[in-house]
Amino acid sequence: MKQTWKLFTGYIVVLLFILMSGSVQGQTLKLSDGVQVVHFNAGWNAAADVKWVGDLTNCKVKKCDIATDTKAQNKYEIVVVPTIIVFKDGEEVKRFQDDISFSMKATLEDVQEVVDDSNMDSF
Repeated sequence: MKQTWKLFTGYIVVLLFILMSGSVQGQTLKLSDGVQVVHFNAGWNAAADVKWVGDLTNCKVKKCDIATDTKAQNKYEIVVVPTIIVFKDGEEVKRFQDDISFSMKATLEDVQEVVDDSNMDSF
């Protein structure tokens, strides 16, 4: 029951934040061709940033703050942060989301494997 309550309150906090930031409607996230990894988070959740995302290889890496880019938050249906999405030629390949503690359980190796597999599909 305690974990369910924590999960529920976490989602409520994110939902409230999204609703409150509705007046900010800038779209800054642009995807490019090839394999790209986007790390979605919010400034108020900076403590949970995924530090190793910049260590990924053979892909482009971008960060998106859903507090300032609400259009991207809506377009990519980001409901929890942090979320990491691997894209290939603008299409979502795999999504990694946080757990109930608002921290990422996926590892650098997990995401790198998806990046490498996506790159191999080109051959």
